[in-house]
Amino acid sequence: MRVLVTGGAGFIGSHIVDLLVETGCLVSVADNLSSGRFENINPRVNFYKIDIREQALAEAIAREKPEVVIHLAAQADVQRSLNDPLTDAEINILGTIKLLNACAGCGVGKVVYASTAAGYGNPSYLPVDEDHPKKPQSPYGVSKYIVEHYLRVYKEISAINYTVLRFANVYGARQDSSGEGGVVAIFADKLLRGESPLIFGDGEQTRDFIYVKDVAAASIAALRRGDSGTFNVSTGAGLSVNHLFRELKKITGSELEPVYQPPRPGDITQSYMANESTCVSLAWKPRYSLAEGLRETVEFYRGRRG
Repeated sequence: MRVLVTGGAGFIGSHIVDLLVETGCLVSVADNLSSGRFENINPRVNFYKIDIREQALAEAIAREKPEVVIHLAAQADVQRSLNDPLTDAEINILGTIKLLNACAGCGVGKVVYASTAAGYGNPSYLPVDEDHPKKPQSPYGVSKYIVEHYLRVYKEISAINYTVLRFANVYGARQDSSGEGGVVAIFADKLLRGESPLIFGDGEQTRDFIYVKDVAAASIAALRRGDSGTFNVSTGAGLSVNHLFRELKKITGSELEPVYQPPRPGDITQSYMANESTCVSLAWKPRYSLAEGLRETVEFYRGRRG
């Protein structure tokens, strides 16, 4: 199968690309390297340094003739979306519309879209299932959710099939450990540096942490399954930040304790996502335990430090 991955040099995208190559797909990658890294790119793919807002993307799709596009390229910084919602919308909404137009013009059969739990907002009930009310609390959450509606409309007007995957809190090797990087990457990097990480609030807030290789497996499953469907990619269980810290402390062998700070405005207290529909429809389930995923992640950051 011929597959093009937008954002394929990024944290999640590069893992998806690696698995696609491993399974024998012919893969191309489009990434502007604004947050992705050149060293993440699998040497066996055709790489295009392209922004999804550029006409060059349509030219790359016409050249590669993918059967499926896995779309991960996005403005994914929540704080940036709050400070600059116009750019957020330009990339996430208008950029995706340009991608869909290119797909329609080149006969792409399907788009697998990486959406986000941010579309749900503050949970009304737990676990959050796919029918949960959508009340995003940031322009980022709005822009990612809006695209789900465009996919439905484009299927009607252009016959492009789609599967929407709403990712929970993804962690693993290659994740950015600075700025808006995930808490696992930040904690692991801090502990290996001999620095105490910050925990905002009392640390009892929960999140649904899923390992990136499980996310990659779900994305590959969606190539041939889940047509016209929307699915949570999650573990189905909540884990407190305190528990996460204790596990990382054990794996790194650190004796450090976290520094607690006041909770941040707007932070969600409890959140985890149901995954039963995903397991059935995609014939998928998370394979990695928390301990296995954290161990591999710590080894990556340890190796990067030399």
